[in-house]
Amino acid sequence: MSADPLRLSRIRLVSADPEALAVFFTTALGFSRVTSTRPLVDQRTTSGETRVSLRLGAQAVDLVGFARAGRPYPDAVPGWSPLFQHIALVVSDMAAAYARLVACPGWHPISTAGPERLPAASGGVTAFKFRDPEGHPLEFLAFPPDGIPEAWRRAGSDPCLGIDHSALSVAETAASLAFYAGLGFSVASRSTNVGPAQARLDGVPDPHVTVTGLSPPGAPTPHVELLAYAGEFPRGGYVCGDHDIAATVLVFAGAEGAPRRLRDPDGHRLWLT
Repeated sequence: MSADPLRLSRIRLVSADPEALAVFFTTALGFSRVTSTRPLVDQRTTSGETRVSLRLGAQAVDLVGFARAGRPYPDAVPGWSPLFQHIALVVSDMAAAYARLVACPGWHPISTAGPERLPAASGGVTAFKFRDPEGHPLEFLAFPPDGIPEAWRRAGSDPCLGIDHSALSVAETAASLAFYAGLGFSVASRSTNVGPAQARLDGVPDPHVTVTGLSPPGAPTPHVELLAYAGEFPRGGYVCGDHDIAATVLVFAGAEGAPRRLRDPDGHRLWLT
């Protein structure tokens, strides 16, 4: 029997304290703990791994800690760095989502002036980027009323609906496209984002970023977005170990053959299961 098409099944975030970070995700972002048959906390493996499993809508995040902790997330990693990788959360009510976030301590803004409405050429979305208490980059994303994708046209009691995509900063779009095309991904969208609103959103002076949306063959959501910032930037200089807080992993289900652990051309981690 053939495998199902590849789809992004969960996102794995390394955490220094999964229990404490889970409180932030549930309180500030509307996630809930998974009530499945597997243990949710203090699940110890031979590698000393602890996991807290969370869901937001139909999407899953695992917060994973290790007995031998790695390095903390580096301070102020800019959006153009290949180390940068964020999770975009779709919100139905930006004001409500932002107000709840502001009421919770410990997080840090990336965007410099609160939620930003981008011009139509950049999708017309309203967005806000920030870091959780351990430094993982996150984004609130609200679509314009006349441009809500089918997957998000639903009502909910919580302003945060689910995970739309994981955005990866890349040095060269072409190299990344070749890699992801080899896994069956297809280009779903392209835009070039510039201007003062984008600068305030990203916390990057005078940005010129090419955004390429890639759909896994199994499902359009969650998907992957490539962020390629034009300019001469010092893109190297930080090696991320598997136990470091910055070692985010995209876990895909439906791969044929034995499970594989891959790195894309910029070092972002993918697990095919």
